[in-house]
Amino acid sequence: MEKLNQKPNFEFVAMMAALMSIVALAIDAILPAISNIGDAINSTDSTDHQLLVTMIFLGLGVGQLFFGPISDSFGRKPVVYMGFSIFLVASVICLMAPSLEVMVVGRILQGIGLSAPRTISISIIRDTYEGDYMAKIMSFVTAFFILVPVVAPAIGKLILDATGWQGIFYVQMFFVLVVAFWFWKRQQETLHPEYKIPFTRHVFIDGVKEFVKYRETVAFTLISGLVTGAFLVYLSSAQHIFEDQYALKEVFPYIFAGLAVSIGLSTFMNGTLVMRFGMRRLSLMATIVFCMVALTYSFLFLNSPNPSIYVLVGFLSVQFFCLGFMWGNFRSIAMEPIGHIAGIGAAINGFVSTVLSIPIATFIGDFVKDSVWPLFAGLAICGMVALALFLLTHLPKRKRIAAS
Repeated sequence: MEKLNQKPNFEFVAMMAALMSIVALAIDAILPAISNIGDAINSTDSTDHQLLVTMIFLGLGVGQLFFGPISDSFGRKPVVYMGFSIFLVASVICLMAPSLEVMVVGRILQGIGLSAPRTISISIIRDTYEGDYMAKIMSFVTAFFILVPVVAPAIGKLILDATGWQGIFYVQMFFVLVVAFWFWKRQQETLHPEYKIPFTRHVFIDGVKEFVKYRETVAFTLISGLVTGAFLVYLSSAQHIFEDQYALKEVFPYIFAGLAVSIGLSTFMNGTLVMRFGMRRLSLMATIVFCMVALTYSFLFLNSPNPSIYVLVGFLSVQFFCLGFMWGNFRSIAMEPIGHIAGIGAAINGFVSTVLSIPIATFIGDFVKDSVWPLFAGLAICGMVALALFLLTHLPKRKRIAAS
């Protein structure tokens, strides 16, 4: 089933990136418009507006539990179409929302819909590749996908100025229709008939039982959740930090884009280096540096006012550069042992890591009101716990190897 020696096809990488990038577009394009949306739905508390970002992640996590098992039974492509349909309905709800509560429901449903293309794209990659080569493909897909956060806030700002915040949702819906048509015309079904799992009420329970058999899969699912939670704090509070704390409303989309470039650069480098050094070694070194940068900021600016914007962006750039060597590799490590249940495996991995990230982001985000310091303290804590899990997972294995 895996085509280990097949060279990555540019259209395949671009299509998988497009399936993932719809998530980034739905999240990042509205960032410049959050305050405008708040005014339209009579919500004035900027901390409540973070729900418009964090709650879409709740939908992303929950939806995967439904779509993953179904894709193992009925194929990858029908599930993607189902997710697109839910997203379009949810977008209409957001456009018509009279209050924050209704808008949040719409955002959760958007996340549920987008969980299908996001999860199934990973399943399709796992159907086709494995090992470090899978990590290579995942890195290229992620690097392509990172281009969307680079430009999404700026595009969102242009649409906001030209048509109002509603135009952002209309553009998202148009993009979904274009990608759906492309996927329908050009992507073959990757779940071979002999690998289909009969759909029963026990399919999820059986999948969980199989999932937890693999120590490395469980550990790196938790690690992904910790790191994603730390990053989600930044994502949900970026607008508040740059627009309110630093009074940089007009240049916020460009700062956001520059930081996204940092992630994209390292992700692309990872795709090149992973075949030489291996995904475990690269992600371990990146996790160590990630922790060191966050700890350095936390100690330097403890009980101090925010540093200049140049210092802040410098620290965040290095922090996010590390993420490019972490995200794709962590997920590839988690998925490597469970190729035989790629659909439900990707679903459980995505659900646990996403749902774990939400309370982390919500808790830490409540402290990011007058200072950026809590953000870096949260990055440091999450990074150190992730590093501890990483080492605990691999040290016993190394000892066994040494003893033999």
